[in-house]
Amino acid sequence: MIASTPVYRGRFAPSPTGPLHFGSLVAAVGSFLEARTKGGEWLLRIEDVDVPRCSKAAADEILRTLEACGFAWDGEVVWQSRRTDAYAAALERLQVAGRVFACACTRRELADSAIAPDGAAIYPGTCRQGLAEGRQARAWRLRVGDARIGFDDAIQGRIDSELASEAGDFILLRADGLFAYQLAVVVDDAATGITHVVRGADLLASTARQIFLQQCLGLPIPCYAHLPVAVNAAGEKLSKQTHAAPVDVSRPGPALFAALEFLGQRPPAELSGASPDELWNWAMRHWRIDRVPRGPLCPAVSGGIIAP
Repeated sequence: MIASTPVYRGRFAPSPTGPLHFGSLVAAVGSFLEARTKGGEWLLRIEDVDVPRCSKAAADEILRTLEACGFAWDGEVVWQSRRTDAYAAALERLQVAGRVFACACTRRELADSAIAPDGAAIYPGTCRQGLAEGRQARAWRLRVGDARIGFDDAIQGRIDSELASEAGDFILLRADGLFAYQLAVVVDDAATGITHVVRGADLLASTARQIFLQQCLGLPIPCYAHLPVAVNAAGEKLSKQTHAAPVDVSRPGPALFAALEFLGQRPPAELSGASPDELWNWAMRHWRIDRVPRGPLCPAVSGGIIAP
């Protein structure tokens, strides 16, 4: 007998560019609780497709931190760096269908392009009709045409996007030979049967592109929920680049308590020094996604105890 796919299958997908910090912990807590309280599975994927920026040591540290915090995932960990054949096959399907084109443009040539909401340059279409004489392909881009994508986010509400003006024809295979995040995520979510994606709102701008790519490849489209982003006092997203402090694996309880507060769940003050098991027991009984603020928020301002 073939096992049926669960009604709900979520995932957490950190990039191993550094240790797990508070912002990533928030995403892990939100995605984990939403999956478990729906009776679903929660998968773990290490998004190390950008090999030069990632390290095995950072990935191992992230895994140790998740275990110290009491997270338990279903199945084997998926490593994007081991799945390049799947990404190549997806790109070939798009090439055969005429949905992608080779691009010879350099970053310098695109420096004066309009800027997308996520800070990337909006591609002006230079190579869309073919490469100029004497130019060689550096990357492969997906044609977006006049695509308009709309979806209902469980936290952020209705989102409508016009890809041509907000992203342009975006890259699937980079000039350095690495597959782009957008393609890898879409292929992996489909391959593992992900039904719901709960992640930080810093990735909200990518969602319309991923939905369009799912449509082009004929893949299922998950439901989306984008959690508030943790920022520091200067309004910068907590990250390795902004020197975000790693979660203290010797005292995971306070970090989990702060994450629950940040997500609007109002854990009682007497749990501020509780163990991960005690906090998960309370959170499983009280989690409500409709209490999650839209954000972004600074942990210190929101009541969390993690210094930004």
